[in-house]
This record gives sequence, structure tokens and C-alpha cells, in this order.
Amino acid sequence: MRALRSSFKTLSPRLPSSIHTRKSLSTSLPPTDDPKCSDELPSGTPINAHGPEVVQSPEAVIEFLLSNQEKPSIALEFFEQARVQSTGGDDGLHDVDSLCIMLHILVRAGKLLDARNLMKISILGDSVALPSVVVDRLIETSRRCDFDPICFNHVLAFYARTGTVEAAVEAFKRMVANGVSPSLESRNSLLVAMLRSGSFSKAQELFEEMRAKGMNIDLSTIHIMMNVFIKAGKPEQAEVYFRELVDNGQLKPDVLIYSTLIQLLCKKPDVKRAFELLSEMKVAGLVPNAFIYNLLIPTCVKKGNLGEALRLKDEMLDYGLPMNLVIATSLMKGYCLKRDLDSAMDLFSTVLNQGIKPNNVTYAVLIDGCYRNGNGERAYELYLQMKERGMVPNVFNLNSVIQCMLKSNKWKEAFDLFDEAVESGIANIFSFNILIHWLCCVGRLKEACRLWDRMEDMGLEPNVVSYNNLLFGHCVQGDLDSAAKLYTQMSQRGIKPNVITYTTLIVGYVKQNNFDQAYDLLSTMHSMGIASNEYTYNAIINGLSKAGRLTEVKDMLHKFMEEGFIPSSMTYNSIIDGFVKKGMMSAAISTYQEMRRCGIFPNVITYTSFIDGYCRSNCIDLALKLLNQVRSKGLPLDIVVYNSLIASLCKEEKIEIALDLFHDLDKVGLKPNAFIFNSLISGYKILNNMEAAFELHKRMLSEGIPCDTETYTNLIDGSLKVGKTALAYELYYKMLEQGNIPDDVTFIALIHGLCNNGDLVGAHKILNEMDRMDVCPNVHIYNKLINGYFREGKLEEAFALHDEMLGRGLVPDDTTYDILVSKKFQGNLSTARTSNA
Repeated sequence: MRALRSSFKTLSPRLPSSIHTRKSLSTSLPPTDDPKCSDELPSGTPINAHGPEVVQSPEAVIEFLLSNQEKPSIALEFFEQARVQSTGGDDGLHDVDSLCIMLHILVRAGKLLDARNLMKISILGDSVALPSVVVDRLIETSRRCDFDPICFNHVLAFYARTGTVEAAVEAFKRMVANGVSPSLESRNSLLVAMLRSGSFSKAQELFEEMRAKGMNIDLSTIHIMMNVFIKAGKPEQAEVYFRELVDNGQLKPDVLIYSTLIQLLCKKPDVKRAFELLSEMKVAGLVPNAFIYNLLIPTCVKKGNLGEALRLKDEMLDYGLPMNLVIATSLMKGYCLKRDLDSAMDLFSTVLNQGIKPNNVTYAVLIDGCYRNGNGERAYELYLQMKERGMVPNVFNLNSVIQCMLKSNKWKEAFDLFDEAVESGIANIFSFNILIHWLCCVGRLKEACRLWDRMEDMGLEPNVVSYNNLLFGHCVQGDLDSAAKLYTQMSQRGIKPNVITYTTLIVGYVKQNNFDQAYDLLSTMHSMGIASNEYTYNAIINGLSKAGRLTEVKDMLHKFMEEGFIPSSMTYNSIIDGFVKKGMMSAAISTYQEMRRCGIFPNVITYTSFIDGYCRSNCIDLALKLLNQVRSKGLPLDIVVYNSLIASLCKEEKIEIALDLFHDLDKVGLKPNAFIFNSLISGYKILNNMEAAFELHKRMLSEGIPCDTETYTNLIDGSLKVGKTALAYELYYKMLEQGNIPDDVTFIALIHGLCNNGDLVGAHKILNEMDRMDVCPNVHIYNKLINGYFREGKLEEAFALHDEMLGRGLVPDDTTYDILVSKKFQGNLSTARTSNA
């Protein structure tokens, strides 16, 4: 040990003072399998492999390595044994010179793996010297052995790939300062390391330094630097480098360079410039790769240019590039956005036939397309197909299918699917929210509340959307007390109400003409820092207009404008419609003129209100005249205009004029909706022409127009009026089967019709059906049933119904008492006559 320390001290003065020797490494490299290395060391080897350790001095190790430069395996084995036998502590053997000489030998011999292993253990170890020292000793030791600059390239590349960026930069600068120019490949490795580490500004500085020193660059260098600027948020600089490359002419951009810039432009998106580059590269004789088409085709679809996307797809196929899932899914999405579900499904079939396996995104796109087209049945088929293919539908797929099925009125199937998803653990809070919202929209509030309880039982915490949905349900039902309790519960649970929460409540109070409470809520919302949106203000304006408080509307409008509200056509349309509904056509015209003075142009809704006003005033001729004026102005006519006109004409039994407008729909590019069909069916019902009414019903079915509750109610009512009770029952059960929920009008039509046809048993069953469906019967229904029982002499049942009505809190009207008194008197008179006889 004393000899070792003495030898080390003898060598130390010859080493640079900047070398920092730390803890010695004792880990050995993997043994070499070089066949040139014999089993026994040559004679004169300073280390005895089988006897006691003989620790050599650093200089002796160096001399041995230099004398065995042509025998790299022997040199490496000796170097490792010397390292293993070195002692620990600050005086241990750690000669940077011997390491550098060993690296020179290994790199020159092409043993790069051994060189990398050696660098990994030595340069990255705890005992390593600074990068600048390693470079200095590499230069110094290169003079004692055969100089080979390749070693410097490997050392720099090693620092770049495995060390810190700072160490790699230090090594590079030390090499350059000593006249060693690293290779282009190693410099690119350094720039890549800086890119990956996020050292964007330092990479730019170093690159400019390389250029200033006249170091050459290649396409890889340009590509690296373009990515540096893109990652640094300087995309314009990336394009500058690209243009320098093109304009310089020394290097020609390759497909990779073009694809990088096209990717950048697609993200902006600057589709025009991206296509310019595509043309430029094709002129240069370069063939675009699949990656470029994967960028451009989805971008075209997002921009709504499906035609160009399809052209690119054909071009890609012409180049011999196969269709892939990314492009196919993008095109399917394009078709779906255009509501061309058939083309999307045809492409899907093509993809399957080509052996391309769809993923969750593909199915999500198609299911969304089904939702846009109202095709719940096909959405459900796709969902099942996913499962058949062994794919696990995610909650997004599930929720899309449920929404689609609800939109298509397949609510039973939607709930079955939901129950299955709950059992399998797929359903989440959003799934519950979708169904709660739908139930509230269709007036099935009790079921919505039961679903809410089920959600909480599962441990799912309701969010603000959940509360907003249930609040909406209570407000629609007019139950503002329950809505207020729910609102209080939100605060207790720490859920912050949003603008939708307050607007929903405000609309609820407005509908009940409780404007004081609505104004209080508006103030509360503002005090909490929640700004009103256009819908909030317009809801109040619209509510005041509908309530006929038209003088108050003007004051509130000015107040809201002071708060920053900018009236829109929606605002003025509400006020105009309010005047129209009150029959104040002159005031409506005055508001229209004010609207024009404010620079707000009337739209179809504006003219629709006026047309509706003329229809309400029985001025059909003026309404038709205004319709022609709207046509002459070239304004696109809304289906609502025709709805109003046809409905009014049918009510006035002017069915022939209504049919003329009905036939005009095709000419103006509009399709008749359920409302128009219902108006015409109602018109024929008034004329007792049920044969024509059922022809229209048949046409609705053939054209795929869903029959709603009003459709079936009109058909049921008309059938009962002509004495076809069996047909009325058939229509009722068909309505239920198709998911249409009967409303109070349906039940009134059924009970009145059945009573008129002498089917009191059936009428009473319908009354019980109302209870089951949570539809409250009114006084008119009870009057009809009471009168029917009296007519058949069933006084006990009649008075039982009267008591039941009172128990429900319904107040009998004059008709009720007229029936009770007159029928009771007639019953007593009949009894007296029988007794006298």
C-alpha cells in the first residue's frame, strides 16, 4: 500500500491541477470474448492473475497500455484488473490518462461497445473528472498513442446521450477551443439532447456558434432546429430556417422536413399554406408519406372541407399508400358532420373488409353520427358490435348511445342499456345526468328523483350539472318550492351555483309571473360575481313580454343595457311577439322600427311573429301577403313560418290553402315536420275526414317523421268522434309502445270520447292510467265522467268521483254543479214516479 501511495504521489505532479479525483470505482467491465486474447497473459505482465496482488503505479499501467495498443483485449483486461486492485480512499488509483488511452485504443480498434461501457462506468461514475478535464487529457494522451479524432466524436456523443446537457456543451466547447472539430453526427446528437431537455435557447445559441465557426450542417440539423423552435413556441422561426434551406439551394428539403412544417401549419391551422408546401414538395419530385396525409385529411375534415379530404384520400391511394384507420375515421367523421350517415357506414364496411380493425374512436365517431341523424337503432347495433369484437365500450361510447337512443325516442332500450352499464360499473355521473335531464324534459320528474336517489346510493356525488337538471325539472313542473330547497342544498354541499343555475330558477319564477323573486335572484347572482349572460336577460325580457307587462319591459331593457347588456334580434323579437300576442300590432310595428334604428336587422323569427299576429287577428290575407314580401326579399324561410300559417288555415277550415303551402315546402327546400302534419291531421279531424288524416299519418311513417304525442292524440280524438273506439285503443297502445308519453290533452280526448261512446269502464281505467303516469286530471275530465255515470243512472259512482275530485284539491266549476243538481233532481223525480206508479 505504501508503494502504491508513493507511486501515485510520483505521478500526481504531472497531472493537471484541475483534475478532481473522487471516490474510486471498483466495478469491473464485462469480460471480453476477443479470440485474439490468450488465456494467459504474455511474459513480463506486471500483474499476476493467480498469485498475490501486485499493485502497479499509474505510470506502469500507462506504459503497459501503450505497449499493447495493437492488442485491445489484453489492454482492456489489464486495465480492468488494475482498476479492481486499486485501493479506496482519496489516494486510490484513478488515472484519467490511463482511461483516455484505453478509450483511444478501443475506438481505434472498433470496439465501440466496450468503449461505451467503459465511459458509462468511468465518466458517469462518482470519481469522474470534469468534462473539460477529460477532453484535455484525451488531447494530451493522443500524442502518446496513434491519434484518431473519432474518439472525440464518441465521447461527445456519449455525453449528449447519457450525461447532462451542461456536461455535453462543456465538452464540445473544450474540443473546439483545442482545435478539435467534432463530427456532424456528434454535433447533431448534442442538439437533440438539448431539444429533449428543453434547453431551447441554449440550443439556438450553440447552433449559431457552430454556423459562425463554419461547421457544416445537414438535413437532420435543420430538422432538429425546426423542432427546437416549434417546441419553444416560435413556429415562425422554424419556417424561416426552412425557407433559408430552400432558398440557399445547397441542401434540398426531404419529406421529413416538409412533414414537420406541414404538421406545424395544420396545428395553426393554415391549410392554404400547408397545401402550398404539399404542391412544392411534389414539384420537387418528392412523394408525400402517409404521415402527411394523416395530417392534411383530418385537418380538411375539421375545416368542413370533406370534398378536399376525399380528393387527398384518392391521391394517397394513387401513390400506393394504403388506407389506415386514422384517415378512415376522419373521413367517417366528415360524412357524419354532413349528416351523410350512409356514406360513413359504407366506408366503415370497406375498412372492415380490408382487415383494418376499428377502435373506440371509430365507433365513437359513428355513434355520434347516428345521434346527429336520430338513428338510435343503428347506434345500439354499433355498440353491440363493439362488444362482439371483444372491445370494451367506454363511458363515452355508452353516453353517446344513450343520448342517441333518447333522441330517437327509444327510451326503454336506453334505460335497459343504462341498467346494464350500472351493473358492469361503466356508468358514471354523466350517464345519470343525461337520463335525469331527459326525464325532466319530458315531465317525468318523479322518475328523475328516483334516479337521483339511486345515483347517491351508488356513492356518486351529484355535480352542478346534476342539480341544474333537477332544478329544471322542478321549474318545468312549476314546483318552485322544491327548486328553492334544492338550490339551498347545493350551498350546503359546497357546490357553487353557476349562471345556468340562476337562469333556470329565474325562468321558473318568470313563468309564474313572480318577477320580484326573479329580480332578487338576479341581484344575488351578481353579488356572487356571476355575470348574467344574454339568455338570462332575454329570459326576463321574454317573460315580461309574455306576461303582457309591456310597459315594464322598456324600463328593464334600459336597466339591463346600463349593466352592459346589448340587445339582440332575440330581445326585440320577444317584445314584438309580446305585442303581437296582446293583439297590439301597432306597438309591434313601432318596436320593429326601433329595432331597425338600433341597426339590428329583422330575421325570419321577426316576420314569423308578424305573420302569426295576422293569423291570430284572422287576417290570413295579410299574413300571406307578408309571406310573399319575405320571399321577394330573398330571406331564407323558416319552417316555423309555414307552421303558423298552416296551423291557422287548418283552424279556419281552409284546408285547401293549407295544402297549397304544404306542397310549396319542397320548392323552398324545406321538409315538413311533425307540427305541420299534426296541423293538417287536426284540420281533417275538424272536418271529420279521418280517411285523409290517416293518409297523412301513413306518409309521416313512410318519410321517417316521428309521430309524437300530438299526432296520436289527434288520431285518437278523431277516431272516437266517428265512433271507432277499437281503433282509438289500438292507437293509444301503439303510442305507448313507441315511447310517446300521453299528456293531459290525450287523456281528455280519450275520456271524453269513451264517455261519448258509452264506454265508461274504459274511461275510468284511463283515469287510473293518469294516476300511474303522474298526470293530474282536471275538472273537465271529472265533469265528463260524472255526467256519464249520471246518464247511466249510477249515482253512487258519480258522487264518489265528485268526492275524489275534492280530495285531489280540484275546485268544481259551474258545469260540475249543473250536472250534480240537474241529474240528482232527475234521479229523485224518476224514483218518485216509480213509487207513485
